[in-house]
Amino acid sequence: MSMAGNLRKVTGLDKVSGLRKVARLARRRTRVDLSHPARSPLGSAVVNCVAYQDGARVPGGRDLVDTVERVRRKDDGFVWLGLHEPTDQEFVGIADLFDLHPLAVEDAVEAHQRPKLERYDETLFAVFKTVCYVEHKELTATSEVVNTGEIMVFVGADFVITVRHGRHGSLGPLREELEADPHQLAKGPATVLHAIADHVVDDYVNVTDSVQSDIDQVEADVFAENGARADAGRIYQLKRELLELKRAVVPLARPVQELATSPIRVIDPEIQAYFRDVSDHLLRATEQIAAFDELLNSILQAHLAQVTVSQNEDMRKITAWAALIAVPTMVCGVYGMNFEHMPELHWTFGYPLVLGVIATICLVLYRGFRRSGWL
Repeated sequence: MSMAGNLRKVTGLDKVSGLRKVARLARRRTRVDLSHPARSPLGSAVVNCVAYQDGARVPGGRDLVDTVERVRRKDDGFVWLGLHEPTDQEFVGIADLFDLHPLAVEDAVEAHQRPKLERYDETLFAVFKTVCYVEHKELTATSEVVNTGEIMVFVGADFVITVRHGRHGSLGPLREELEADPHQLAKGPATVLHAIADHVVDDYVNVTDSVQSDIDQVEADVFAENGARADAGRIYQLKRELLELKRAVVPLARPVQELATSPIRVIDPEIQAYFRDVSDHLLRATEQIAAFDELLNSILQAHLAQVTVSQNEDMRKITAWAALIAVPTMVCGVYGMNFEHMPELHWTFGYPLVLGVIATICLVLYRGFRRSGWL
């Protein structure tokens, strides 16, 4: 029988006899020393493991099994276990200890999941896409604007497991903020889930604000005096990065709405009110992204129209100069024919007269093209 199954069984038995059984079973399991993650079976995937009681951090807790035992023995508080890109082998013991569903474990290990919310018996599994704005001096056709990662959250009655993928989105500062508010943290694991959702959505809003500055710059370049010469690749690149942001933000609307409105056993109704605020912020980010997408489409269409107009102007100039060159070419072609009887061939002023006629016609054509804007 798994460790998690024995721990659940203890909750319905005599505490003393039950804890003895837990202790015997725990001795059979490989202990996880969180103080030396590099030498532990979990490797470097373990970021932190802390027990909380009445919103306050419980001292100690170097061993995961001991930490869980202590929380469940007192039947109060919860454990927050943080992981970063764990492997299958590193997650096996944790999945058994907390009785996590295999499908959810597979999603947490493999990553590359869409934002979603799933329920497995007494456990809630949520997936969040994290985003960050990549700073760059100048937007080019290959600039990376948005970088994405993932945070998976398992929420149970007495535990929270966070699995993070990607180089950004660290939850260390968030943990410190929660620990600074014991009253809120005392409300249970759902408080951590709300804080993570709020943190992720706030990042969405910040990133969209930063992306707006890039869009404003592209818009200014396109409608500048030489806007037709602007690089269209920058617009396409910005649209691709915006699409990546859209894939992270838009699918999260339904899970957050469900957290805010649907009755969920591990989510206290008081906490659900906070999720409604998260839903409002998410709606703002979603609407802003949709507006950016429409604006970029308009900018792209305007740029293509400018390119077409510029090409038409170039063609008019070429046509005008071709017409000017055609006049002397035609006259010279006529007088280049080897006929004996041609007008003005033996006249002294015939040559300068022809040159004058050519110059006059070219001048009239030039002034006409200038007045019409072709030159």
